[in-house]
Amino acid sequence: MTPVELSRTVLHAVRCAVDEGQLSVAVPERVVVSEPGAGGCGEYATNVALQLARAAGKPPRTVAEILRPRLIAADGIEDVVVTGPGFLNFRLGQEVDPLQDLVREIRAQGQRYGHGDALAGQVLALRVPYEVRAEVVADAVVRIVATQGGRATVEHQGGRATVEHQGGRATVQHHGGRAAAEHGELVDLRPVPAPEDPAPLGPDAARWALLHPAPHDRPRITADHLVQREGNPLFRVRYAHARVRSLGRGAARLGFAAEPGPLNSAEADTAGTPAFQAHAPQAPAVHAPALHTPLSDYPRILTAAATHRAPDRLARHLVTVADAVLPFLTCVLPIGEEKPSAAHRARLALAEAAGTVLAGGLSLLGIDAPEHL
Repeated sequence: MTPVELSRTVLHAVRCAVDEGQLSVAVPERVVVSEPGAGGCGEYATNVALQLARAAGKPPRTVAEILRPRLIAADGIEDVVVTGPGFLNFRLGQEVDPLQDLVREIRAQGQRYGHGDALAGQVLALRVPYEVRAEVVADAVVRIVATQGGRATVEHQGGRATVEHQGGRATVQHHGGRAAAEHGELVDLRPVPAPEDPAPLGPDAARWALLHPAPHDRPRITADHLVQREGNPLFRVRYAHARVRSLGRGAARLGFAAEPGPLNSAEADTAGTPAFQAHAPQAPAVHAPALHTPLSDYPRILTAAATHRAPDRLARHLVTVADAVLPFLTCVLPIGEEKPSAAHRARLALAEAAGTVLAGGLSLLGIDAPEHL
């Protein structure tokens, strides 16, 4: 069970409790689940009972105890423990591997992974000045809002513009000076302007330089964004994607493809003679939390970026994904005379899932995700 699936399960439990009259609250649009904090237990936890307590007129622990039986009965959940003032802690079934489920989910959804309906039916009128950073931020916001079911138009002083997507690029069309409020909720986008023209950096580095900083921070228009080294966050993100694609090509040459499963040879159904296995290089054990959390957090980050009109949140999370994945990529392909195994297929599937997230996020920022770098 993935965090997204667990969140939906918790929402369903809240909805059932409301329908049966045990809780009198408005069912929230979404529930956040995360790793347990201090004093918690299990794989995941949520504070939904604390969030609903005031509206329900009940102590948080009482709300948690109302939800607990419904959650224990759900498929994939082995136990639910209430800790602290009312945190719900989940222990998933032993046969369930959250990371494998997550990889399968990303593979099934492709670059639509993380898309949802948090802003379904909402129309935003983004009012921006005629300034390069504001234009680029507005373009990215239009893309990101669309992933959550919303729609955005761009308003300028003296007129209106709509942003349409063709061939992966956005085109701004200017219209007459009709009132902005007629076209949706009015939102002022006025990030700190760029100190100089970013065009000399090229389209990708220029967009990154304008989108990566928070809107209240002054962007740096410097050649640092072009340096092909680890100190450059844009390089790390694009390099991680290119490395994943390179590993896929290498695996094809070795005759194997990605398939979700256990990441470690001891757990997987490996092939080879006992003599070979005794002398084969042992890949380091891969611990799920280091890779699971950045990938499973992507839908939440995407929703937050859309809700707060903050593409910088997406840009910074892509750096987090890249930094978590890059050390792992060294153990994807067989080493030396080692033969491809089920573990290698599983590692490749995880790497490709990370590549899908990186490519999808870069695309929303309007930045190319290279196959080679």
